[in-house]
Amino acid sequence: MMATLELYSKGASVWIPDPDAVWVSSQLLQDYKPGDKHLLLQLSDGNKVHYPLGSASDLPPLGNPDILEGENDLTALSFLHEPAVLHNLRVRFLDYNSIYTYCGIVLVAINPYDQLPIYGEEVIDAYSGQDMADMEPHIFSVAEESYRTMTREEQNQSIIISGESGSGKTVSAKFTMRYFAAVGGAAQQTSVEERVLASNPIMESIGNAKTTRNDNSSRFGKYIEIGFGRKGDIIGANMRTYLLEKSRVVFQASAERNYHIFYQLCASRELPEMRSLKLDAPEYFRYTSQGGQMQIPGTDDVSDLERARNAFTVLGVQPDQQMELFRILSAVLHLGNVNIQVSGRSADRAHIDADDRSLAVFSKLLGVEGPQMAHWLCHRRLAIGGEMLVKPMSGQQAMEARDALAKHMYGQLFTWTVQRLNSALHTQRGQVKSFIGVLDIYGFETFDRNSFEQFCINYANEKLQQQFNRHVFHLEQEEYVREELAWNRIEFSDNQQCINLIEGQLGLFDLLDEECRMPKGSDESWVQKLYNQHLTSKRHPHFQKPRMSNSAFIILHFADMVQYECDSFLDKNRDTVFEELINILKASQSELVAELFQQQENVSAVANGSVRSGKRSTREHKLTVGFQFRQSLQMLMDTLNSTTPHYVRCIKPNDLKEPFMFDPKRTVQQLRACGVLETIRISAAGYPSRWTYEEFFSRYHLLLQGFRSEEQAQVSCRRTLPDLIPDPDQYCFGKTKVFFRAGQVALLERLRAEKLRAAAVIIQSRVRGWLSRIRYSKILWATVTIQRYSRGALARRLAETLRYTKAALMIQKTYRMVVVRQLFLMIRQATVTIQAFTRGTLVRRRYRELLAERAAVLLQARVRGWLARQMYRRVRAAVVFMQCCVRRRAARRELLKLKSEARSVERYRELNKGMEVKLMQLQLRADQEARESSALRETLHAEREATSAELEALRATIQKLEAQKYEKLQPSPAISEEEVEKMRRAEDKAAQEILQLTEELQALHREKDSFTKERDDLAARLLEQEKAQEEFINQALNKASTALREELDEERRKYQGLLREFTRLEQRYDNLREMSLLTEHSKGHRRADSGQSLSLETLSPSPVPRSPQSLTPVSLSPFPSALPSPEEVRRISVTSPCLEGRFSMWSSETSMDQLMEKMDVAKEPVVKMREEDLAHAYDAVRVANKFLENQLRTQRSQWEQEMEALRCELSQAISSSSSAALQQELQELLEAREKECVKLRRELKELRNTVSLRQLLTQAFTPGILSYPSRPKPASVAGLLECRKRDETKLIKNLITDVRVDSALSLPPGLPASVLFLCVRQADCSGDQTRARSLCSAAVTAMKAALKKHSNDIAMTALWLKNTCVLGDLLTQHSPKQTLDSDELVPLTSDLSDLIRALSDLCIQAYQQLLSITETHLQNIIVPALLESETITGLSGPAAKLGTPRKRAGSEPRTGPGDAAPTMASVLRELGALHTALSHQALPLVLMEQAFRQLTYFISASALNSLLLRKDMCCCSRGMQIRYNVSLLEEWLRGRGLQAGGAAATLEPLIQAVQLLQAGKKTEADAEALVQTCTALSGQQIVKILTLYTPHSDLDERVTLNFIRSVQGLLKGRCDGQPPHLLMDVRRVFPVTFPYLPPAVLHAEQLVIPDSLKISFVRRV
Repeated sequence: MMATLELYSKGASVWIPDPDAVWVSSQLLQDYKPGDKHLLLQLSDGNKVHYPLGSASDLPPLGNPDILEGENDLTALSFLHEPAVLHNLRVRFLDYNSIYTYCGIVLVAINPYDQLPIYGEEVIDAYSGQDMADMEPHIFSVAEESYRTMTREEQNQSIIISGESGSGKTVSAKFTMRYFAAVGGAAQQTSVEERVLASNPIMESIGNAKTTRNDNSSRFGKYIEIGFGRKGDIIGANMRTYLLEKSRVVFQASAERNYHIFYQLCASRELPEMRSLKLDAPEYFRYTSQGGQMQIPGTDDVSDLERARNAFTVLGVQPDQQMELFRILSAVLHLGNVNIQVSGRSADRAHIDADDRSLAVFSKLLGVEGPQMAHWLCHRRLAIGGEMLVKPMSGQQAMEARDALAKHMYGQLFTWTVQRLNSALHTQRGQVKSFIGVLDIYGFETFDRNSFEQFCINYANEKLQQQFNRHVFHLEQEEYVREELAWNRIEFSDNQQCINLIEGQLGLFDLLDEECRMPKGSDESWVQKLYNQHLTSKRHPHFQKPRMSNSAFIILHFADMVQYECDSFLDKNRDTVFEELINILKASQSELVAELFQQQENVSAVANGSVRSGKRSTREHKLTVGFQFRQSLQMLMDTLNSTTPHYVRCIKPNDLKEPFMFDPKRTVQQLRACGVLETIRISAAGYPSRWTYEEFFSRYHLLLQGFRSEEQAQVSCRRTLPDLIPDPDQYCFGKTKVFFRAGQVALLERLRAEKLRAAAVIIQSRVRGWLSRIRYSKILWATVTIQRYSRGALARRLAETLRYTKAALMIQKTYRMVVVRQLFLMIRQATVTIQAFTRGTLVRRRYRELLAERAAVLLQARVRGWLARQMYRRVRAAVVFMQCCVRRRAARRELLKLKSEARSVERYRELNKGMEVKLMQLQLRADQEARESSALRETLHAEREATSAELEALRATIQKLEAQKYEKLQPSPAISEEEVEKMRRAEDKAAQEILQLTEELQALHREKDSFTKERDDLAARLLEQEKAQEEFINQALNKASTALREELDEERRKYQGLLREFTRLEQRYDNLREMSLLTEHSKGHRRADSGQSLSLETLSPSPVPRSPQSLTPVSLSPFPSALPSPEEVRRISVTSPCLEGRFSMWSSETSMDQLMEKMDVAKEPVVKMREEDLAHAYDAVRVANKFLENQLRTQRSQWEQEMEALRCELSQAISSSSSAALQQELQELLEAREKECVKLRRELKELRNTVSLRQLLTQAFTPGILSYPSRPKPASVAGLLECRKRDETKLIKNLITDVRVDSALSLPPGLPASVLFLCVRQADCSGDQTRARSLCSAAVTAMKAALKKHSNDIAMTALWLKNTCVLGDLLTQHSPKQTLDSDELVPLTSDLSDLIRALSDLCIQAYQQLLSITETHLQNIIVPALLESETITGLSGPAAKLGTPRKRAGSEPRTGPGDAAPTMASVLRELGALHTALSHQALPLVLMEQAFRQLTYFISASALNSLLLRKDMCCCSRGMQIRYNVSLLEEWLRGRGLQAGGAAATLEPLIQAVQLLQAGKKTEADAEALVQTCTALSGQQIVKILTLYTPHSDLDERVTLNFIRSVQGLLKGRCDGQPPHLLMDVRRVFPVTFPYLPPAVLHAEQLVIPDSLKISFVRRV
């Protein structure tokens, strides 16, 4: 105690009571001394107060050190008391937004009244398989602890969730069941985990209601046992319910509602199937309108009912049975509206009108007799003296009977529903090895008026609190025994006396049951018995009588003192209904109603309610509600005592249901009621603070003496602690830990702080002396320096004066020289100017003379040129006229020649009736070409003569012009003075005009410059606008393309997710099929090896199509009715030649029609011709074609010769003459010849079509040809592989299904796919399309089976991924719908697009399987390797965390002492195995980048999620370790060239998180830098890391709340589009795209097929 009193020193923090905040923090302003009558304290608002003290025991509770603020385990606090617990919960709830906190083995859950993103699948993945002590407190952590303890120790578990209404018990239970459903998937086809979750909406509808404290309050207790099999999977469940609040059916307090199901039915009354229920709005019914609250804000009753109906369907309740259920519920509502009237003198006779509408609807819905129901609602039967009498009831009694019937009906319906749920959740096969029970039960309740329900609830909480206290005490003592401590038994408050008061002999329940058996028992007589028994005869310490009331009693419960009003205790305990009404319901026409009340006879002792008949039963006391509740509660306690319990205490922070609002009064009240403070008291009574010797040495090695090495930590602790803490009772040494009583850690912290302070004082004195000496040396040096600089300044001032004097003399001399020099330069400049003007005048005069002479010469040249051109035009016109005459004469001769030749062609017209015009045209063309050839020769000769004559004329003209020029050059006579004067005036005038023109020109230039500038400005502006518009268009296009790309990725992701789900369903189907086969085999059936028969039957290439796609015709013909299928053609070719000829005729006619369309031949006359006419026509065409062919060949040879001759002549003419006109004419002639050549080629093409027509006619009508081929012969392709039909199964078996792993991995990449494709290609080329399709389909099925066979082998999965991609690319490359890139490629005739699609899906499945294998290997080593491993040794050092939480019961490390912890080498080894497998199969780099992007995202998300949930990882030193580990992964990706595909970018969130741990976190600048840097993290993630940041050394500090709030303020202004979830989605899958890489042309000669494949039966063709 003295050590504790020493802590009350100046500056210490203490807690004092406060009427509003319960406890407030204050600071001591002076040390406490024993005997002081008051303490001088300063409150947080700055006020000073005097705290009175009576004795040392009245000292206020001490506050914990700041380092323990916000601890996630309350038992880790140094001072364990109520204000410390309340403050820690408030800090975590308001400042850290953490709703969960550990208190030893108890999880305290505060209802946030808000939706938090901490319950997603990613959170389940993060907590799955993790230790409870390593993770942040969470309901999933408790669920994981119970699940791991069950699977490891094979012992049943229980999770006890308690709290008052509105504290979140039901939600916590739902999340617990959801966690078990996620980690323990069902092994049956019926999906038990889905049924377990489906029970929640049903029980919420029929068992939850709105109260003043909670909108979804559970009005019953339930205990759900979830059964698990040997593998830890859910195989069944069972539910037990306790104390349904049936009184709510007939009465609701103000602002409350009845059960949700009634309002849901009323809201859904407009549905077609609900109209028969005759429902109306809730305000219409008495049982739903008493509370005045018809609607709950934020809820939709219609959708809730739909959810409940879907849950019924999942649990196997048929729709007609659901409607029976709804009819009974509707009948309860109508029963409440039955109008009971009174008559008689004293109004003691009740009756119901015969035409009462509500009773009629009630009777119709239940199928009972209305008059009988009306009679027995108002009468009762009595047995008197062996005779049965019928007695009418008063109005009050009749209404009570009606309400009793309504409550009984609802209770029976509730019980039946629970039974149906249990039957649906019961396992059909397999033995339940162990179970986990989830108890969702009401917490301690105290209201202004407490009745029978609160009495039972508080009794149940007394029993649970007793079990909880004993369990906590047991765990506490187990720890002391394990550490071999010499301990004294801890005394704790046992509430056995209060329990005996309630359930003991002559206790409250016994007296209540006895009073219920009395004929005239009443509440008043019962309460008088209580007073006599527990106050008068023997006073009980937990029983009191109120001062102002004789109809109430008080019980002192463990949590609070509660006053109970005894009104209606007896009626609620009896809960009776008359037998006559039950008999009417037993005779109902409704099967469900009869079933409900027929079970009444076989009801067990724990059933709810009892039936009251005319003859009172001798054992009626066993059917009272109190007796039933005691029995069910005892069964529950027996179950809980046989399991390992885990406790969850739910706290309601305020009564206003406001999010994150903390009411300390309400919270303290619940903490006292739920047992959390009792846990604290038990822990504080022993040794609450426990440190391992290593942890203690790491923290307090400054205080230890002797050995300073960590190996000798225990010896040093045992030697030093007696000196530090004189009282040996305040600590105790265990085997591995040292234990301290409450407050001793704070004492050690004070001693440590004092020693550090003393050391700091010594260091400060030394530093201050050193600083003083340094300061004196600096002052001495500064003084000497000032003196030196002063003397230098005086000397420099004297030197400057001397320099100024000398400079003045120099300036005077220089100024005078400048004046004289300027005068001289001015005279010289004037002289030079006069000379320049004189010389300029002379030069300009000479220039004007030269200008006039040059103008005269220019005029002469223009005139002479014009005369020469006139002469040339006349000569040219004469030549052209002469040419025209010559050509006209030649044309007339040609015409006569053609006429003579035309007469000689008459005999050909008789032979070729249809070809005369064509022949004449060809003959005319040939003659015309001959004439043009001769005309060209003559023209060429005439042109040569004309050219020579023209040259002679030009020579004469030139000589004449030269003579004239020589004559003009003779000297001209002298010019007179008048002419000179005229010339001068003309020159002056010209000069003026030139000056004016120059000015105008300058003005135009200026205007041009302005226009140019304006144009440039406009151009620049337009350019800017174009650029802006272009940028806007580009941005819009980028946005649109990004949106489309994201939409495409989303669609691809959905499709691939469906494929993944389809694969799971296939696997599930296979498992179920194997189980069914094994079951049949176990029953005695003998059958062959089903696995082999199934595989062979699946892989055999059957010609019968298996899919709807294969039933479609393979032909691409537009006439499916005219073209038979290949099988029909093969069958018809043997049996029916007529049909075969018809098929060939169809193909020939099609080709003929195409040729006729090309030749513009009329089709209709040919169709109408008979066979004889076509034969004659064919003969005529054949003769004409032979003649035309010979003539065209001759004409072509002549034409080629003429063209060669013309080219020679043309080249000679060009070389000999340079006339432009001749060259132009020859060029035109050459172009005409070229056009003629093109025309002849076109005619030659038409002639070839004619020859084709002749061949078709020969094929169609030549006598003697009666049979035709059935189909055109397919294109022959060399370099294929042929496999006979009987060997196809063997090929698939040796190549895919039965190939050995070592042989398969030694094959070249894609060899099996190449072999299969060449076999399919050969079958297709041979014309057997059905065989090609079946072989390809069998190959796809075999590859899928091979993938399933090697579902855990990376190398084989990569091998079949490669072969699937290769086969798909080959089929796509040779598809008939594909554009062929090479002439060597011949398309397939079969349409295999559906199989190509199947191969594409199989590629995706293989890729997903590859990633799934790697993720499975990585899942358990990511967190230990990336977060926990210390790659940089010695960086983190020993654990130095103050108040390290203790391990809870069942918490053990994941790895044993002999197991090696995973490191980054393990992660890189798994990634390297995948990279080796992909590289060995030569898969494309793009696909590898996508795979490693997915894996690095999985690694980053898993590590970051664990980091966000582990407080021990959030420190600077651990951040450095993690960053180094991530850098190893980045280096590995760079070394293999995989960082460019987005793999490195997925690590950015984790990198920024560890950078956040290492960055400064103090100033506003630090906050801004963090927000700007951590762009890949969401705001919640940043705040969570800052909240969890825990310093591991004295050099570091905890992040202050002000800094966190400033970061939150900056994050509000950041719009980063981050999702609201706290954790990353580990299951996110990036869509994969496979690149289309068409291989080179494949030949069989290129393949090297090893003998190990045993496919020598495949022949190369």
